[in-house]
Parts: sequence; C-alpha cells; structure tokens
Amino acid sequence: MSAPKKSELLKIGVFYDGNYFLHVSNYYNYNHSKRSRISISGLHEFIKEQVAYEENVDSRLCKIVDAHYFRGRLNAQEASSKGSLLYYDRVFDDILMTAGVTTHYLPIRNFHGSKHEKGIDVWLSLEAFEMAFYKQFDVLVLIASDSDFVPLIRKLNTLGTRVMLLSWDFEFTNDEGQQRHTRTSDDLLDEVSYPYRMHDIIDQGLANSNYFINNLFVQHHHPTQEKVDDDFEIEQDGEVYKSTILSLKNGFGFIKFPENNLFFHYTSLIDTDFNDLEIGDAVEFVKELADDGNNVARNVKLRRL
Repeated sequence: MSAPKKSELLKIGVFYDGNYFLHVSNYYNYNHSKRSRISISGLHEFIKEQVAYEENVDSRLCKIVDAHYFRGRLNAQEASSKGSLLYYDRVFDDILMTAGVTTHYLPIRNFHGSKHEKGIDVWLSLEAFEMAFYKQFDVLVLIASDSDFVPLIRKLNTLGTRVMLLSWDFEFTNDEGQQRHTRTSDDLLDEVSYPYRMHDIIDQGLANSNYFINNLFVQHHHPTQEKVDDDFEIEQDGEVYKSTILSLKNGFGFIKFPENNLFFHYTSLIDTDFNDLEIGDAVEFVKELADDGNNVARNVKLRRL
C-alpha cells in the first residue's frame, strides 16, 4: 500500500480594480452605518477562508501568493491642489506594501474637462492572465464589477483557473456631492466559479457579529480633541483660519465662518479621518476659491490639546 499523497498548497492570486475598491471603501467609511474602511489584511483573511470553504481544503493550505492593485491616479501637481489627497495616497501605498500587494498605476487623463482612466482594465486583464498562466493559480480572486472583465474570466476558465468575484452593489456620493450608483454586471457574475455579493454578505455578517466580517474593517482610534462652545469666534493667523465644525454629512461638512459658512470635503483633511470628526470640534484651515466661485476650506486640521 502506497503512502498517502502529501497535501499541496492551494495558490491564490488577488487582483484589485483599484478605483472600484476605493469607491467601495469610501462607501463603507462615509455612507454605510459601519463608518469604517475596508481592511486589506482583513480582506485577505476573508478570501483565504472562503477559498478554503469553496475548495473544501484546510484554510492553512490556502495561500495568497500574488496580490496586485491597479488604479489610475492624479499626478502630483493635481493632487497637491486637493488638500491632503497626495498624503493619503501615500499612506494607502504603505498599507498595500505592508500587506504584500504590488501596485500598478497609470495617470488619469483629462478629456473635454472630465477625468478618465485609460487602459487600467486592459492592463489588469493582461497581467492577471499572464500570471495565472505562468504561476498556475488554483483560484484567482477578482475585486471588480465591470463587464469589461468578462473576456478575462472566459480565458481563465480555459486554463482551469477557478475565479472568485468579490463585488458590491451600492450608492455613493462623489467628490462633487453627486449621487452615483454601482451595480455588478450580471454577465460577470454568471461567468465566475464563485460569485460573492459582498454587500449582502457583510450586512448579514455584521448583524450576526461574524468574526471574519467584522475583521474586514479598519478599527478606529479616536484622538483627544479640543472642544469649544457656541461663542467660539473666528481667528486668523496669517493665512490660516481657526473656527469650529458646524455640520457633518456623508464625507463633507461646513465650518462656521462669517456671512457664508465654508464647505469642506474629506479629501481636504490633514492627519484626520472624517469619521473622527464631531460637530463643534475646533479646526484650522485655509480658505480658497473653488471653481464655482465660492470660498471653501482646504487643508482642514483638528486643533489638538
């Protein structure tokens, strides 16, 4: 009688449509009751557990051997005009590197006054197929929703690589305060081996206090903040103003300011997460003229004790 065959590792490749994932993370941070971003490390733990379940193997034998993040992004000059956006891009780069995720960026192009990603989906598809071919992934996990990835899935199926799709259907508010809807392509869901509608899975898991679902989110640590009363007056120190937050909603708010209170967006915050803010917090900021001719607050920073 021959000795039993030794169990082999199950190789997983993870591929992020980065712009889509950013919108998902923003949704949970600003619109969903969870009020927290998706954790990369927590997501990877969830992936390994679900692949183990689908493949009927021990989760200890499921290893993410490659993870890649594809996104178009603004150049340094454009990002610098959006407050702390450049800083937070670099913070997220650090998070991705710590989690072993390789980043791939292309510049966002301006076409007739609007910004577009060009070539990212094609680049992701080419890299995913090539790596699946040469590295022989058992399961490729795709974080996306667009039907443009259907040809990729069909090609991966010819290799015998099972595909797990993590997708979300949700609504969100963009940087201009406009409502946007995201829906996953039915064709994409039909082609993959393991479709995961994450919005339903997360809501059910949170209701049941599921460990792996709770672990999908970054834990918040609220800093000590300086509070002020309603009589707090506007102060000016050179070009830096000091005042208090008047209102907060879905990633934007208003700062108390004479005549017209100043609008600010979460991308204008420095060293502070929007969900750590409270009405009445003391802040420092600079005043700038927006494209629509109205004054707005930029480089908004909490005044700490």
